[in-house]
Amino acid sequence: MSAGEGAAGPERQQPSSPSSRPEDAQPAGRAQPPGERPAESGAAPEDPSVKHFKMKKFFVLRPGTLDQAIKDVEALVDKEVDGSIQSIWLMAEVDHWNNEKERLVMITDNSLLVIKYDFVMFISEQIQRIPLNFMDRISYGTFSFPKRSLFQREGEGVRVYWDRLREPSFTSRWNPFATDYPFITFTYHPVTNLSDSFAALCDIHNFRVKLKDAAEKVHAMKPVPGKANGVLVLNQPILIEVYVGLMSFLGNQNKLGYSFARGNIGF
Repeated sequence: MSAGEGAAGPERQQPSSPSSRPEDAQPAGRAQPPGERPAESGAAPEDPSVKHFKMKKFFVLRPGTLDQAIKDVEALVDKEVDGSIQSIWLMAEVDHWNNEKERLVMITDNSLLVIKYDFVMFISEQIQRIPLNFMDRISYGTFSFPKRSLFQREGEGVRVYWDRLREPSFTSRWNPFATDYPFITFTYHPVTNLSDSFAALCDIHNFRVKLKDAAEKVHAMKPVPGKANGVLVLNQPILIEVYVGLMSFLGNQNKLGYSFARGNIGF
């Protein structure tokens, strides 16, 4: 479900104007390709040329687009609050209704920054700032759903928690726009297998390692009173509590959460 915050939790804000790219920003590591969804029984595999054509519809693949986007989001870093940029990632956020949303993610000295970026208009539309010293748990594994859920997803993800004592309310669980969840979930961006550079940029496993290391450093330097120091890492299924999921199924199939060319119209 959508990640939110309490009084001392993550911060959502509107971004500022872009500036130049710091030299210490870099993607890290090679990604292991996510598992492909098996073909339905009796269905022929998709032609590779058709699949490649579909991938080219992502605006992030247009020449120069990603470089410009990285410059824009790097300008959102507040040096006094966040410190220096450690790494930048291209991912898909999965909300509590199983909707995929394209995101640029930055790990800095003190914060995890999750940016909603419009690759069509080159605009940073929203930024969520999560202090690393509030993080207490990182879980990773394959996605799981309730037994009676009608729609499910293949693959694996990483979920980051920052308030283990707070549970989402019943109202929030049924509200598709809820923002009071004390965790956020990421999975592979669809373009991860197109090249080595995108594989590194979308590698959720290396992201998990880098995030844990950064969070533990901040826990040691800036402990939060009343919170246990350190980050617990768990290998376990990532539960998405969706029982029907028709809207997320249609949205994900049509890539509504991405900057994606749709006929003569781009979102």
